Amino acid sequence: MVFCFGEILLRMSPALNREWIKNAQTCVYVGGAELNVATALAKWNVPVKYFTAMPDNYMSHEIIAELSSRNIDTSSVHFGGDRIGIYILPQGTDLKHAGVIYDRAHSSFSALQPGMINWEEVLEDCTWFHFSAISPALNNNVAAVCEEALKVAVKKQLTISVDLNYRAKLWKYGKQPVTVMPGLVQYCDVIMGNLWSAESLLDIESPVKESIGKSKNELIDAALQSMEHLQEEYPKAKTVAYTFRLDEEYFALLKKIDEKAVSKIFPVKEVVDKVGSGDCFMGGLIYGLHNQLTIADTINFAAAAAVGKLKEKGDATSQTVESIIQLTKE
Repeated sequence: MVFCFGEILLRMSPALNREWIKNAQTCVYVGGAELNVATALAKWNVPVKYFTAMPDNYMSHEIIAELSSRNIDTSSVHFGGDRIGIYILPQGTDLKHAGVIYDRAHSSFSALQPGMINWEEVLEDCTWFHFSAISPALNNNVAAVCEEALKVAVKKQLTISVDLNYRAKLWKYGKQPVTVMPGLVQYCDVIMGNLWSAESLLDIESPVKESIGKSKNELIDAALQSMEHLQEEYPKAKTVAYTFRLDEEYFALLKKIDEKAVSKIFPVKEVVDKVGSGDCFMGGLIYGLHNQLTIADTINFAAAAAVGKLKEKGDATSQTVESIIQLTKE
């Protein structure tokens, strides 16, 4: 069973130009990076358990009922604190957009402290532990809780994966990411990110400063250099994946021990919602590794899943395995 650790979030997605005010309505999506991964895996018939923290009220229990209907094990969800975290993102934009507003202070998840969770019990029967860089960006205590869980996961010999999703607006508690993330990534067997998140979070300098004007081969060479450096710094990480979401193309690389594979180049068109694409890639990566697909099939599945998510509204995917495999053949 794959265990996903992270904060549940509500996304408010208003139509701008005051339309949300005039119409007295806005879209609300239930998400969060790790929940998006859990939703994808459950959809693809991978057993998954989700850990988060929520207040004990009717809204939380409605959300739990919804997650359970998606075949996500919610038995380890912690009830406590006063609120669910929120972020506001205008329609048609993504999390790199300057307009994103985070409202996560004093959320139930941010109130977690070491010693509150019995990780030995929670991780029973699990074989995989997944988290992302979003959780330790909240505060010192959540970073410490994350490490507390990771130590038990290592003791239980779980495969550990991390998504190096960097959100500059989140690191506001006086710590730079490069002073926090290396201590957590040292436990990881699988690392997913890109050239620039590896630099921002782990201080692994990218050989190129931006993708504009660079050929595919130049980007691949730069990624492989960064991956080599990353694996030298974090020898436990036998598997590393990098993505490139360009204006009109998407492709990814996978390095597993000495094997390397580059996905096909997928055209990016008719983008409906950019949120959750990276989470869908992460889910696809776990899916491929969990099911022991070849590295070529794994990276193509993950990249196709990410591109497919760009055409869906909401934070999480509803794609099937069959529809994703079909994308890899187009």
